[in-house]
Amino acid sequence: PQFRYIVGDVRDANRLAEAIQGVDYVFHAAALKQVPACENYPFEAVKTNIIGSQNVCDAAKYNRVKCLVSLSTDKAVKPVNAMGISKAMLEKIVCSQNQFGGQTTFCCVRYGNVMGSRGSVIPLFRDQIRKDAPLTLTVPGMTRFLMTLDQSVDLVLHAMTQARGGEIFVRKAPACTVQALAEAMRLKFSPRGARHPIKVVGIRPGEKLHEVLVNEYEMQRLTEQPDYYAIHPEYRVPKRLTPKPLGEEYTSANTRRLERPEEIHALLDAMGDVESYI
Repeated sequence: PQFRYIVGDVRDANRLAEAIQGVDYVFHAAALKQVPACENYPFEAVKTNIIGSQNVCDAAKYNRVKCLVSLSTDKAVKPVNAMGISKAMLEKIVCSQNQFGGQTTFCCVRYGNVMGSRGSVIPLFRDQIRKDAPLTLTVPGMTRFLMTLDQSVDLVLHAMTQARGGEIFVRKAPACTVQALAEAMRLKFSPRGARHPIKVVGIRPGEKLHEVLVNEYEMQRLTEQPDYYAIHPEYRVPKRLTPKPLGEEYTSANTRRLERPEEIHALLDAMGDVESYI
């Protein structure tokens, strides 16, 4: 009885305003998030990720929502594909809302692929192992952050409770190469173990070699906690910062690297059943 599921679309501003009536907190997760789909149909990414996000912000302000947390991605940092460009604009739209006051606190969270999420590599590898097909790698040395669904939810709740307005919150996470992930997964799930074949197929259009979660400019207006970074907006930079050396970034190439299969197995166990992920 505490939940009501509503049919609608973030592209429909009137429907959103109606849906958000009486709501205190909004978590904006609606998106076109698949890189190949957005490369093929970039204006659909504009309509959902950019115009839809403006609609969500307008509806939140109209209904005097207390806090809106929007979900973004590493691909918004130095974007090289349509999905990343549209998500970069989402961040600009959301984080600009508190420049001129208002009752609603707006902020973003930013992370890489959540382990097991729809369209990501772990469900693909699991499916290929089930079919006894080769594990397809784009580039063996490509790195990706490893974050469980529970950790991504923790980041959203952290943002909701800590935001003053305009911040982008990042959770620190380990990373590994896709080669190491494939090798760990075949050892854990394949009857053939280390003999399960791996096939290199090449990088896809719009795909990055490494995930960047905080760029070198954002590093200069940063505060740091043991598990989190907070990137502050240019219009509200706190006096006490924890900036990094000029030129430094936070990426999947320079974070803590998981190399041993058992380290990756522990995260795969913590991930849980991928069938329940969205």
